[in-house]
Amino acid sequence: MNEQSPGDTCAPCAQASADTLPKGRAPCSRVTFTRAGFWLGLGRGVPVAVGSIAFGLLFGVLARGAGLSLAEACLMSAIVFAGSSQLVALSMWAIPVPILPIVATTLVINARHVLMGLTLRPRYATLPAATAYGSYFFLTDESWALTSLEFERGGRDAAFLPGVGILLFVCWVGATAIGRVTGAAIRDPAAWGLDFAFVAVFLALLTAMATAHGGSVLLPWVLAAGVALAADRLLPGNWYVLLGAAAGSVPAIARRPHE
Repeated sequence: MNEQSPGDTCAPCAQASADTLPKGRAPCSRVTFTRAGFWLGLGRGVPVAVGSIAFGLLFGVLARGAGLSLAEACLMSAIVFAGSSQLVALSMWAIPVPILPIVATTLVINARHVLMGLTLRPRYATLPAATAYGSYFFLTDESWALTSLEFERGGRDAAFLPGVGILLFVCWVGATAIGRVTGAAIRDPAAWGLDFAFVAVFLALLTAMATAHGGSVLLPWVLAAGVALAADRLLPGNWYVLLGAAAGSVPAIARRPHE
């Protein structure tokens, strides 16, 4: 991990700051990628990793119920690394495996990661392609939220994202293995509170983002929640995920021409 040489504010970073930072907050002068940033991300990721472990245990238990072997469950968690779409895939699991429906549904659910990646692109575009895309593999809802908060608070070390993401990856795959092995002993995941762990993590992240942004996040959240709830009632499948995310981005898109 190398640190970029000092210099004037880079154009992508200045644009990101103009679009996302609160008024009066100066843009970062450079983007770095260092070991210090990696360890900072790893440390900041510990609280959300607890929720990841609980969610991974739940997935492992359900994978056992769906008939997946230990190797199959761990391989899915390592390659897909997306809890919500993996749970949906399990709900659709059958013999023979309906590959096309599962792939299509997974693409719809995970399309929100494209939007999340675009919000970070102005900073990661200054890094070598291998470094940037390698970091993006570890982009999850939790790692994106923590990384966004870090940048908005003045941080400028892009290694923060893989620091959080690798910790979550290890916890996710490890918890999947434990859940798959001990699944017979956890007959009712809800009785252990595992089904609420994912919700609890996101409530904590939303609280932190609200504190950082104040009332400016209210309109996007209301739009996203309203559209997602309506789509969940009116449309089949998981379109509510993509439509809710797209609706939440409308205020920022509408505001840009006036800034």
